[in-house]
Amino acid sequence: MRNRPSPAEHRPLTTVAQWFDTDAVRSCEGTDAERIDWLRVIPFIGMHLACLCVIWVGFSWTALTVAAALYALRMFALTGFYHRYFSHKAFKTARATQFLFALIGAMCVQRGPLWWAAHHRNHHRHADTPRDIHSPLHRGFLWSHMGWFLTPRGFRTDWSAIPDLRRYPELRWLDRFDILVPILLASGLFFLGRWLQLVHPALHTSGAQMLVWGFFVSTVVLFHATVTINSLAHRFGSRRFATRDNSRNNWLLALITFGEGWHNNHHHFPGAARQGFRWWEFDVTYYLLRLFAACGLVWDLKPVPAGLRRAR
Repeated sequence: MRNRPSPAEHRPLTTVAQWFDTDAVRSCEGTDAERIDWLRVIPFIGMHLACLCVIWVGFSWTALTVAAALYALRMFALTGFYHRYFSHKAFKTARATQFLFALIGAMCVQRGPLWWAAHHRNHHRHADTPRDIHSPLHRGFLWSHMGWFLTPRGFRTDWSAIPDLRRYPELRWLDRFDILVPILLASGLFFLGRWLQLVHPALHTSGAQMLVWGFFVSTVVLFHATVTINSLAHRFGSRRFATRDNSRNNWLLALITFGEGWHNNHHHFPGAARQGFRWWEFDVTYYLLRLFAACGLVWDLKPVPAGLRRAR
């Protein structure tokens, strides 16, 4: 009788299973936990290569508009809810709104809200120390930008960091099958493009074009804009506050990430719903949260204490 396959033989199948079900994550310790899992890199590389298909599908203002709209919607879901709400509890909202923006955040292909919040909370606990998994000060730009989350250690969710969130079964389900939502988004964009091609040919779009621009290009740009806060906002910019890390305020990053670039402000007081502490520090996410508060969708936005705002 054939011997049972070793864990090493199961590894490719386990890795493929992880693409669809994060509960299939394999146990990995020691130096192996810090190494890039190259089988898991395949979909990541594939998303970037798919952007090259713009050469064949062409361009239309319709597809570009959809790509820009999805960038803006998903960036707000990341900054307003994945970051300021799930990670820092900077405001309160209803359970339905919580789940809606968790779904939109999952469209970003940046994992589920529980994984995201757990990693970010640990980042604040250990910012720019050797225990910070994506600090550019210890393993360089490329690692902090995109290497860290491709490792077994980076893939795991630290459940101990999110006791307040793991009690929601719908969030646990979304975190487990986080790839399902992007697949549905990509499929929906393809069929939207096919429908527009048939019903409104004057828009000069198609299913393939809408898929490439609306999903692949928009998602890849969104990803690299988001992770600049890890790789660049701890290297380049000004320091208003003497925090124990190397966080910086960077106006350019604040523009493309809807306010996240005021990173030194944020590390000075992470619990605030507002990251642009001064009137001239443009913080789109905070302005939208104020609009949501006026509509009753969110409430109790935490302000920056006056004493902390004046500190140096």
